[in-house]
Amino acid sequence: MADCEKMITVQRKLVTYKNMPDITEESGKPMTSVDLSKREDMDANQLKNEGNTLFSAGNYREAIKLYSQALKQCTENSTESATLLKNRAAAYLKLGEYHKVVKDTSAALEIIPADVKALFRRCQAYEKLEKYSDAFKDARAVNHLDPKNSAITPILTKLNIKMQEIAKEQASTMNKVKTMFEYLLGEETSAENRLQAANNIVVLAKEKAGAEMIMQESGVTKLLAAMKLEKNEEISLAVIRALGELCKNNIPRTYRILDEIGPSFLIENLNSDSENYVTAVQYFIQVILNVLSGMDVKEGKKADKKLLKENETMIDTIMETLVKSVSSRVMSALGRDSLLELIMKNVEYESLNWGNKLVSSEGLWGLLEVAGELQEIHYESNMRITGRTLSHVAVALERIYFCMECDKHRENYRNKVLEFINDKLRGMDIENKVRATRTITALLQGPVDAGNACLGQKGVVEMMLAMASSDDELQQKVSAEAIIAAASKKDKCTAIVSMGTDILKKLYQSKNENIKVRALVGLCKIGSSGGFDASIKMFSEGSSLKLAKACRKFLINPKKDKDLRKWAVEGLSYLTLDADVKEELLEDKAAIQSLIELTKEGDLSVVYGCVTTLVNLTNSYDTEEIIPELVELAKFAKQHVPETHVKDTKEFIDKRVKALADSGVTIALVALSKTESKNCKEMIARVFNAICEQQELRGAVVQQGGAKVLVNLALEGTDKGKLTAAQALSRIAITMNPEVAFPGQRCAEVVRPIMALLHPECKGLQNFEALMALTNLAPVSPSVRERILKDAGITKIEEYMYQDHEMLRRAATQCLANLMVSNDVIKLYESPNNDRVKFLVLISDDEDLETAKAASGALAMLTNVSKKACKKVFEVNAWLEILCKLSANADKEICHRGVAIVFNLIHASHSCAEKIIETNLLEILMALTRPEVDDVPQKVKDLAQEALKKGEEWRLIKTNTGEPDSD
Repeated sequence: MADCEKMITVQRKLVTYKNMPDITEESGKPMTSVDLSKREDMDANQLKNEGNTLFSAGNYREAIKLYSQALKQCTENSTESATLLKNRAAAYLKLGEYHKVVKDTSAALEIIPADVKALFRRCQAYEKLEKYSDAFKDARAVNHLDPKNSAITPILTKLNIKMQEIAKEQASTMNKVKTMFEYLLGEETSAENRLQAANNIVVLAKEKAGAEMIMQESGVTKLLAAMKLEKNEEISLAVIRALGELCKNNIPRTYRILDEIGPSFLIENLNSDSENYVTAVQYFIQVILNVLSGMDVKEGKKADKKLLKENETMIDTIMETLVKSVSSRVMSALGRDSLLELIMKNVEYESLNWGNKLVSSEGLWGLLEVAGELQEIHYESNMRITGRTLSHVAVALERIYFCMECDKHRENYRNKVLEFINDKLRGMDIENKVRATRTITALLQGPVDAGNACLGQKGVVEMMLAMASSDDELQQKVSAEAIIAAASKKDKCTAIVSMGTDILKKLYQSKNENIKVRALVGLCKIGSSGGFDASIKMFSEGSSLKLAKACRKFLINPKKDKDLRKWAVEGLSYLTLDADVKEELLEDKAAIQSLIELTKEGDLSVVYGCVTTLVNLTNSYDTEEIIPELVELAKFAKQHVPETHVKDTKEFIDKRVKALADSGVTIALVALSKTESKNCKEMIARVFNAICEQQELRGAVVQQGGAKVLVNLALEGTDKGKLTAAQALSRIAITMNPEVAFPGQRCAEVVRPIMALLHPECKGLQNFEALMALTNLAPVSPSVRERILKDAGITKIEEYMYQDHEMLRRAATQCLANLMVSNDVIKLYESPNNDRVKFLVLISDDEDLETAKAASGALAMLTNVSKKACKKVFEVNAWLEILCKLSANADKEICHRGVAIVFNLIHASHSCAEKIIETNLLEILMALTRPEVDDVPQKVKDLAQEALKKGEEWRLIKTNTGEPDSD
């Protein structure tokens, strides 16, 4: 039975893809170096090929020059730039410039995280720089991604030995902590060593023992001293990260740290113009709130009510500080956006449920002040904002509104909003009217009810229309944005839309392109209010195509600023509900590439327009199932029936998805996934899922960092968005080796979201794909199996074994077979209070051959290790009939499983063996061992022979010696 487990484990066919060469010439023909004077006329590809030729000739310096020149011509974060970075790193490696190798390979890995060549070259550089821990990490990643790579094996072995030597040298954690603080605070320590010490303290803080010893050594005081000793952003960054690690999962330690640093420390450090630094401080604050409330997104933990109550005072102090600071005139633009993100993340009911407190503490007024800010108004007293501040504050306002749990609270929210707007409109100052309109725009993009309440105020709509008709371009711009935000679907159009259409047409004639593009978007939105119903046309035939053409002109013109291109994409997000517009857009390669490149930049102000356009192009929005009978009934009743455009059929959709994937849409989605908007996260998940529906595209999604993003999307966002991301993860896990697709701990992280698809409200396809994904994940490791079994996981899987649907029953049984190696599963089946073994015996006789194989395989594994389970087999009335069918089956795999089960039963105990020997199973075993039976595998014959021998040992079978009986 040594090979029983291997025999039964279900493995899907894996999709593999080769790493494309990056140094070698694509044509295969020898290339000659060109004259230096001609290089200025060469494009990026020609420069790369010329650089490759120089590299092959050993002229590494000149090759580096050409790669650098080619990089200037490439779009940032494109696959082409990643290839050039790797090539340049290879040249630096030859020259021994290892720091530059690390820099280039790290940049390439930011674009393509699982690139084996980049990892290998960085590993070599780290080794030369004596950064053995980093080198070892990269070497392991290479070995994991490409196990057949023979070049990494000796390096991995050498690094492993080196790591062991280092571990022996630094055995004492306390000595390490003391040494690092001595370096960190030493007056004669160089800046480089001081930074290295700070980073080492971050590493130590991640370890339980290290964190405790840092606190024992008055670590917080020393870390704060290090920040003051040398005004170095990288050291301060390391200090913030170390403090965050010290807080993790430890409430007493968090209180000690907060007592020493105070809430003001958080705001002071958030007030920075460095994006990396602001991100680190934001993460630190979120860690504190998570610890105090018991939240953990990755583990699916919502805030613990008991902890919220116990730590209410400290949580309220921190949140009040954040809310108060969001409208501070001295706060940096990045810091303000970070504060808004923290508020929107934590204010929700499932988080800190801080919405009512925020409204009652006048925090809502401060957020509305931020919403009314414009970058075009320049005063020293103005708040500094970014292009994405408006969308951030809109999301924050919306989430606060959703926290209002009753009509009274919602009415209070709306009254405070109206009070703010009316306060702005009391005076005759045009600036206040502009700010009020800007705030209404944010409300219409967020809590629509509150925005509509503002529009319902007497004179507000007229004021906005008057602003749109004025000669002041700022007024025109702000009012046009408000009209766009107010426009909705046909059945929900407000008065501002009906009165504003003619004004938008007039504004579209403006010479100011900022006004023109906004008017264009307004017209696009109104023109698309029929949705994807091909029978509804708001404008004349062909108008949508003309509007789309105008949007594409703004989009592809590199001379246009990003703001104009952003609005052009938003216009397309409405128009691409029209199938003709979709096809025309896909045919415009320049427009598609501009769209992809714009999204790759990761500017979250463009996220809505970009992802909505991509959802429309891939038809990944929700559509109601059209039942022919109901359609005929609706026609008979003379009711309107939505029509599907011929270009929205599956054939066209698949082509569009493939074209987008080939254009690099995955990298764009990865960049946009940083958004805090749950609706946008859902749309990103929809596009990913549409791509993953096509098997041949899944490898590229993983290679370009999509799998990591999908794990995050499956843990945070709308319920539908999380399930959609989980389905995409399932599809990847079905056809790819999970250890490659989800390296390291990520294999365990994907289990919980995939398990969420095993819900009665999910579609059958989602159930099926989840079961197949879990089937492939189960053999990976014990930790993965533990995750699957957590929270009654085995019960959820078994429920599908009872289904009438053949494919669901088969997938669930195959999943169970792979889980049968778990001791916890064995114990469940051994329990006297269930009929699990009985059902497993019965389903081994299933009509579906694959289901029977999986069930009999699981039963063979179970009876191999459990004598209790062996006894339970005989509790089934039809046990003999089923075992005979299995053992004498024409299918060799089922026959093998059947004989293995019989073998296990005979070995289990004398009583079990006796029941087997007394039946026809003895004759079957004897028949299988006969030499003339040549259609049975030898391993089955051997197994049958061993079973008969055990029967002899039990003295249940008498050996035929050829001698007559003595009596």
